[in-house]
Amino acid sequence: VRVRVRVKVNSVDLMSEQSKQNRKEHHTDLYDGDDLILRRGQTFLMWLDLSRPFDPTTDKLHLELKTGAAPEVPKGTLAIIPLVDELQDDRWEAKIVKEEGDRVQLSVNSIPTAVIGIYRLSVVTSGQEAELTSIHQPADNIYMLFNPWCEDDAVFMDEEEERKEYVLNDIGRLYYGTEQQIGVRTWNFGQFSGGMLASCLFVLEKSGTPASGWGSPVNIVRVVSAMINSPDDAGVVEGNWSGDYSDGTSPAAWSGSVEILNNYHDGGGTPVRYGQCWVFSGVTTTVLRCLGIPTRSVTNFSSAHDTDVSLTTDVYLDESLDPLDSLNVDSIWNFHVWNDCWMSRPDLPPGMGGWQAVDATPQETSQGTFRCGPAPLTALRSGQVYLQHDCPFVFAEVNSDKIYWQRNLDGTFTQIHNEKHIVGHHISTKAVGSDERYDITHLYKQPEGSEEERIAVETASRYGSKPETYSAPSAEDVSVQVTLDGDGPLMGSDAELSITFTNGSSEQRSVFLHSQVAVMYYTGVHKATLRRDRTEVDLPPDSGESTCCPLWTLLYETYQGQLIDQAALMLTLSGRVSQTQQVLATQFSFRLKTPDLLIKVTTHSNKSIKMGKRIDSTQTCMHQQMYACTHTHTRTHPHTHICKPICTHIHTHTHTHTHTHVRRRRNLIGI
Repeated sequence: VRVRVRVKVNSVDLMSEQSKQNRKEHHTDLYDGDDLILRRGQTFLMWLDLSRPFDPTTDKLHLELKTGAAPEVPKGTLAIIPLVDELQDDRWEAKIVKEEGDRVQLSVNSIPTAVIGIYRLSVVTSGQEAELTSIHQPADNIYMLFNPWCEDDAVFMDEEEERKEYVLNDIGRLYYGTEQQIGVRTWNFGQFSGGMLASCLFVLEKSGTPASGWGSPVNIVRVVSAMINSPDDAGVVEGNWSGDYSDGTSPAAWSGSVEILNNYHDGGGTPVRYGQCWVFSGVTTTVLRCLGIPTRSVTNFSSAHDTDVSLTTDVYLDESLDPLDSLNVDSIWNFHVWNDCWMSRPDLPPGMGGWQAVDATPQETSQGTFRCGPAPLTALRSGQVYLQHDCPFVFAEVNSDKIYWQRNLDGTFTQIHNEKHIVGHHISTKAVGSDERYDITHLYKQPEGSEEERIAVETASRYGSKPETYSAPSAEDVSVQVTLDGDGPLMGSDAELSITFTNGSSEQRSVFLHSQVAVMYYTGVHKATLRRDRTEVDLPPDSGESTCCPLWTLLYETYQGQLIDQAALMLTLSGRVSQTQQVLATQFSFRLKTPDLLIKVTTHSNKSIKMGKRIDSTQTCMHQQMYACTHTHTRTHPHTHICKPICTHIHTHTHTHTHTHVRRRRNLIGI
């Protein structure tokens, strides 16, 4: 009887060179060196050199990827990757796509939620007997990063120009000075320089946080925000505002992050002296861009530092109106630099994804550690400071009122003056694709002095340590509700919603209502505002019946060409009752349904059959645009097929190319 020699792996070629296909298709070819650097949620290729030709009828093979100190499958730090006939989305899988004698090429799927970091690869082969197992472990590690090009990744960013700016650009501009005299300095982020990726991952390792949490961008920015400063965890940069930098480097002398991070890494985790806010921000941008999270440095002019969670900047005076220095600990900085990071926020209500404020300058603690964020800009703009993380502190930085308090003879204090337009001006960042300054104040706050801005300030203050700062409404007897009729509006038609007010008072009420409708990603990320309206609504005294406004209508012409996949929208309402000063606010998410499509295929015998087909839907093209395809062949490429957008017709085609694939999310539509 002839005994089949069990197959072994002689060597592995990860195709990791900077100029090779893997690095280029994963947008990692800018990183210095020839390590295999991948982005999650995307296939990659490798060659296995075997001891003999692979026989799928008798040979077994799988891959193992391990990261962290104690890899485990349930924690996501151990991936066991089976060999399959066809790759499927959202699974760790591998497929043989090419065979050349004793060599086989694999296409390997990674999942879009994979833990980022350094993975160790093992190739496990065996025969029909389980005990005949061979394990090959190549010396080279695999680096896994976030993937802004993958729709299913939490950091997905839709526009290529924005990805180039906020992920791939390694030079930036930081703004400083005063709101009347804005200065600018160039900063070398250098996230692709030699040793940077290793240094950035070293920062994560020094945090002592478990690798199992490194799949979440929320967790990562919390860790990085804490680790860039040094007071409680021996982080990267030691802050110094004393003016004496004789035992280190003056913060103003730094022009980039590379030297700082390399010094920290080479020094085994000794904090680098010294930095101030722009240094903390510049280094944060480097680390997060290096890890694949879209990030920008942001400067706020006239930036408040609230020390007691009052959400106001407080000035205390004695009975003679002289300042009480011992109590006056709040301050307003000429400027302060922090960061915005882009991600979805599945941990929060819909609409809170998108840009998140993150501040690594050590000012106040968050859950016992000097860090701040991520705080969704959408929540800051509307005063929803009860949402995570650290919204009260960031809100006060950009939109707190400056309140003057005078001490009374009995030791209590009375509010004597309120400056409403002092804080949060000319919030600035570098523009996409140019060196111009881009003012993003409108993303952080409503127009200064507007009714919407005052509603946001008063809403936020109710969750602070001094909720009585602003007078409470004399009554709260009006409510508002948004409802959808039936199954909701169809794509290609006008969208109509019902807005219903209930007046529980025996007196008439008037509401000045602000409405805004925005396009949303299915992840809850805000894409664009379609329309804003203001209207006054008169509510008769309580008669036991609710008051319905005329149907709120979004015309097809308004949203045509603006929608994205899932056709998700959000209506935001806010307003104030004139007679009582009660604030009303609500948000309502809805989507435009794509109509069912019936496809009849006529056979050669002229018999008509009905068939179901998977179709990817996206924004409208005339009445409906969709992705659709049929296959009349057996596919030989390793990736899931992506069809090009078409309108109302079906096409067939044949091709046999091989490349890695960034997965696109699919919808099933009844046909």
